[in-house]
Amino acid sequence: MSLDPSIKKENLIFSFLVCLFVYAIAAGAAVGVGFLLYNRLHIISVTLIADVTATLVIYIFSHLFKNTSLYDAYWSVAPIVIVLFWLFISGSLATISAKQIIVLVIVCIWGTRLTLNWARGWGGLKHEDWRYTKYREDMPKLFWFINLTGLQLMPTVLVFLGCLSLYPVLFVNTTSFTYLDGIGIAVVSIGILLETISDEQLRKFRKVKEKGQLMTKGLWGVSRHPNYLGEISFWWGLYFFALSANLNYWWVIVGPVAITVLFFAISMPMMEKRMLKEYPQYTEYKKKVSMMIPWFQKRKK
Repeated sequence: MSLDPSIKKENLIFSFLVCLFVYAIAAGAAVGVGFLLYNRLHIISVTLIADVTATLVIYIFSHLFKNTSLYDAYWSVAPIVIVLFWLFISGSLATISAKQIIVLVIVCIWGTRLTLNWARGWGGLKHEDWRYTKYREDMPKLFWFINLTGLQLMPTVLVFLGCLSLYPVLFVNTTSFTYLDGIGIAVVSIGILLETISDEQLRKFRKVKEKGQLMTKGLWGVSRHPNYLGEISFWWGLYFFALSANLNYWWVIVGPVAITVLFFAISMPMMEKRMLKEYPQYTEYKKKVSMMIPWFQKRKK
């Protein structure tokens, strides 16, 4: 028996209110920790500890509600908070440069779009991502540890590493534009467009698809994971801004590298395995369509 639409809507509204409440507590905890540590540690260390503190708060509530998807929006919300925080304490607000404005706008557009996309697909506290459910069912005794470390703390740390590219732009700012800024703008823009278009194409397809039907149109006809390509491109684009600000910060490459490894070693293999299991035609699809870099479908010999 299906629930009345009005009841579903009420449950969804309640779920989002709970999510906002949890994130508000997490933000408060992060601010408190940041205030205590400010001027005692380097600002990068302070931000990381505050970031982890907020994640731990969300983890506690996700454990109480038995819903790890409560954390999912944090991936896209945290970078917006970090860029605003660093911009504020860097003392650059009064003399903010065009380059800093561009980076700020880029991060806010990326984070807002990704958060809204999550919100449109979240079914509320009774809905949990299939990957989390699988871990919960396959390893019930270890799930608390997997949830804490692999599903929440690891993504938080990876995103934080990606955000390190913002530091030289905000704290070691140079007002002049270089060709590296141009590359950064191009790569980031392509990344956001790839994510936006592929997510929208998939969302529309899911509304009308028939049982067992596989998405093979649009960007999904030239890449099996165009949304992942967009995400990876975004973080590499930010890295070019860091290089433009100061080449001595080349080491922040650890961020985009780590995020790229995450997608290639975990996210894509896991998704491919699931698709092969649910869609028999996926084997043929794999033979014809590139895993990531968009390309024309291979013709049968």
